[in-house]
Amino acid sequence: MNKKLITIAIQTAIMGGALSLAPQVYAADDTEIAKPKLEATADEQGKEPEIQEKITVTGSRLRRDSFSITTPLAVLGRDDIEDTGLGSLAEILVEELPQISEGSSNSNSQSSVQNTGLSTIDLRELGTNRTLTLIDGRRVVSNSYSGNYVSLSTIPSGMVERVEVITGGASAAYGSDAIAGVVNIITQQDKEGFSFKARGGESTEGGAKEFTLDLDYGTEFADDRGYLFFSSTYDKQYGLSYWDRDRAQQQESWRYNTAEMCNAMYSEDNTSSKGTCMRDMTQADWRNLSDSIAGGVFDEKSSYKPDSGFWYDENGLRDDWHEEKYGRDFNQFVMLKVPDEAISAAIKVDFELTDDIQSYFQVQYSENRSINQKSPESEDEFDGIVVIDPVTGESSQIGAGRIPKNNPYMPQEIYDQASSKGVKWDRGFDEVGNIINDNTRKTIRSWAGLQGTIFDGNWDWDLSVGYGKFTQEQTRYNELYIANLTHALNAEKLDDGTIQCADADARAAGCVPINLFGEGSITPEAADYIRATPTISTDVQQTTVLGYIAGDLFEMPAGPVASAFGFEYRKDEQSVDTNVPLGGVSFNYVPTFSGDVSVYEVFGEAAFPLLKDVAGAKSLTAEVSARLADYSWSGTGLIQSYKTGVTWQPVEGYAIRANWARAQRAPSITELLSPPRGDYDSFDDICEGTTLTSTDAGHDNCRLEPGIAAVIADGSEFEDDNNGYSPNVGNSELKEETADTYTLGITLAPEFAEGLRIAVDYYDITISDAISSFSNEDIIDYCYNSSLDFGDDNNFCNDIQRDAEGQITTVNQRVYNVDEIKTNGFDFAAEYRYELDKYGSLKFKADWTHVIGYEQTVQSPEGPATTNYEGDLSQDIFEDKVTASLSWYYDDAWRVRWSTRFKSAVVASRSVYDDWEKAITKNNEYCADGSDKCVLEPEALDDSFYNLPSYITHNLSVSYTLDLANDGELRFFGGVNNIFDDRGPFMAIGGRGNFDSNYGGGKGRFAYAGAEFKF
Repeated sequence: MNKKLITIAIQTAIMGGALSLAPQVYAADDTEIAKPKLEATADEQGKEPEIQEKITVTGSRLRRDSFSITTPLAVLGRDDIEDTGLGSLAEILVEELPQISEGSSNSNSQSSVQNTGLSTIDLRELGTNRTLTLIDGRRVVSNSYSGNYVSLSTIPSGMVERVEVITGGASAAYGSDAIAGVVNIITQQDKEGFSFKARGGESTEGGAKEFTLDLDYGTEFADDRGYLFFSSTYDKQYGLSYWDRDRAQQQESWRYNTAEMCNAMYSEDNTSSKGTCMRDMTQADWRNLSDSIAGGVFDEKSSYKPDSGFWYDENGLRDDWHEEKYGRDFNQFVMLKVPDEAISAAIKVDFELTDDIQSYFQVQYSENRSINQKSPESEDEFDGIVVIDPVTGESSQIGAGRIPKNNPYMPQEIYDQASSKGVKWDRGFDEVGNIINDNTRKTIRSWAGLQGTIFDGNWDWDLSVGYGKFTQEQTRYNELYIANLTHALNAEKLDDGTIQCADADARAAGCVPINLFGEGSITPEAADYIRATPTISTDVQQTTVLGYIAGDLFEMPAGPVASAFGFEYRKDEQSVDTNVPLGGVSFNYVPTFSGDVSVYEVFGEAAFPLLKDVAGAKSLTAEVSARLADYSWSGTGLIQSYKTGVTWQPVEGYAIRANWARAQRAPSITELLSPPRGDYDSFDDICEGTTLTSTDAGHDNCRLEPGIAAVIADGSEFEDDNNGYSPNVGNSELKEETADTYTLGITLAPEFAEGLRIAVDYYDITISDAISSFSNEDIIDYCYNSSLDFGDDNNFCNDIQRDAEGQITTVNQRVYNVDEIKTNGFDFAAEYRYELDKYGSLKFKADWTHVIGYEQTVQSPEGPATTNYEGDLSQDIFEDKVTASLSWYYDDAWRVRWSTRFKSAVVASRSVYDDWEKAITKNNEYCADGSDKCVLEPEALDDSFYNLPSYITHNLSVSYTLDLANDGELRFFGGVNNIFDDRGPFMAIGGRGNFDSNYGGGKGRFAYAGAEFKF
């Protein structure tokens, strides 16, 4: 098959993806696909070839030589991918390219309603929604209704040839969502033959086991006019549990006690929610337990004090309840890494119809399943459950209610002290079973098209259509129907001793009375009656039509003006359905909603050669591009994205490049249209500590809340015990985001140091009208403690709901165009290759990303407030991230690679420091006023928890290839990642199981081995 390079480039990437002479990262195999030379005849040998094929690179559709790109480009080659020993492409990119961070992964999505099992990435920490992931240069269907999330686990690993990354506004080339940049997955182009690979690995301490099988086949057919490639992957990640790591089993509940001004943990000596000073205890005294125990807790007087109510252990009823002594550690049910299983396959076919026209086709299919085993459902008498009025559509909350005082199962001791309102309770529903979150995702992506040449071969054209569909079936086993539980608690005893549900209609519907008193007291029949199995079904579809032409417009003295013009039509559709549309189930309520949008786009770009081969300018090229997009919904204006750049090569091997880009992102369907979708986040209530006379910020307004007023009426203090429910809510008034990106860089490939290449690029990105939501604490603060009036006229107050006891039951997190995000820094990349003659060759590669600043400005009622998040782990922003490797190649058989990864020191959370600083200020005021609340020697934040040290890991991989008969190969490979078993700092602030996914999530040292057979 006569596959011209330009044909391959247009076919598979629309704009290709070939290596630049001066990119930030270089493919490890050093395959010279850029600027190939025509083969010389015998008569021409010794002459310099004059013709070089022009190619296209990620970020543009222009045909030109590969030195003339203005935007920094990073490339990760096939060998680099294989040498990591990892099965997840997302993990590989995060490990190898410091510009990239994890989005959703199996190590950070344990508590997510819909994202468990996704593997997405995030450029510059600007958000997954602002990182556009392409496959062969094509926009593809999303793997989540939350936004444009492309899960890299849906792509067969054997299909990937390399990955190219552009950071900073690429919307002029690709449209909305490319504000942070583009990650382009380039699939295999011309691989022939059969290959089979098996890989397995596991942490040396146990857990985190992985197993992968790859099967690929490529061949030419029809007298080399056609090319077919098939790839399939099976990957299983077994996960990592609480029981796999001793550190995870250490209880902790760090907080800063603002009354005693000390670092605190819960302990058996607690007297309030503020905890006990750590200076007065040892690590063995730390506690973080729950009252949702298997036998139940009844009429609990306090969550923090001893002798606080009745409870059941395995021996029966007791009256000395003490949560931090007898409670349950719920962390045991949280996976450090959620198991995941995936199978994917893809086939691509190219065929030359004529000398000038070629057809291409590709289809990819994947199925991913993630099963997250969680705790048994935990409920109390009013753990607010969302219900929807079937007539009005309005939402409210219900609870199971107290156990009626006349409940026939109630022990006499509890009955004697019970209120006429009934008995309060907390219980884990172990008899119903552990909650199981089962996510099954299916994705199909396909496209087909024709391409060719016109105008005597001087212009290329491409016309294609694409279709993708993603479905997700999420099933939550062993949840509870709250209305059924209420009916079951309302039981009566007949004269013959039979116990039945008191409500006749409930009995007719199958009601079974329930006994909550004691371990194992719920009968299988009662468990079946209250058990719910809610499902969420997601359907996302995308249809695209794309066409463009590329060629030289006219000649300038320095050369031809390369150009490209085209159009794109895209329709995105999504729907979310549930089998419990009216709610009433102990589950993060996600309502039924749907939406669609059609987008019509036109684009064009051109590169103008200004100078060539003159004094001071080997070449000087200017580039411009623009894209206009019209969205079918009225709220989004005309999306306008532009880019202009210049590349100056003063002498051979040295270049300076500069770029400015204006990029815009339209709101997603969910951001615009979503009703409240259930979610839980921890937050503190500003009304904590409110009394009849307290003077803390906001407490005057807190006393106006009826529930709080009732609690403090007898002189008591209000204690925050919120449920953390904070659903996400869309906003139909959203408009587009706008970003301006500036880059300035130099590339060096000096002749005196053959094999050395260096690139340094500065970037500056500012996003205005960024779509975001206020934090829960901010929403609460703007209601109770801002210049806005407290009450119904305050929208922030309207997004807060409290129950009869004053506890917050809901904080709606509505999205707004409220943020400005600014980040700047630089990327440094170096590669050096050195030949050792008969001893092979060495390759050194290093990539360094330095963040100078990362600021987020939020428009608040008091005016704009700016926070610097550079070096803040809670935002995943490290000041410095470095990857470096040294590879040795010998005799086309051996490949040995040592790699190192570095992350700079960070603080755990700047918001924690801000809260501490506020407490210090308040304490200083108490001391100045002579208040008895003054603490003379307040503690600083615990340095070991707040100031986290730098983190460095080392990896070793070895590969040996054995030649077999008939051009066959057998390759053995293995290695150890994180050789010195550095698991990062103890995470008392954030993280899971005292680990953080930025430091491996507890995996530690990981060993792997495998083999690959080719023929």
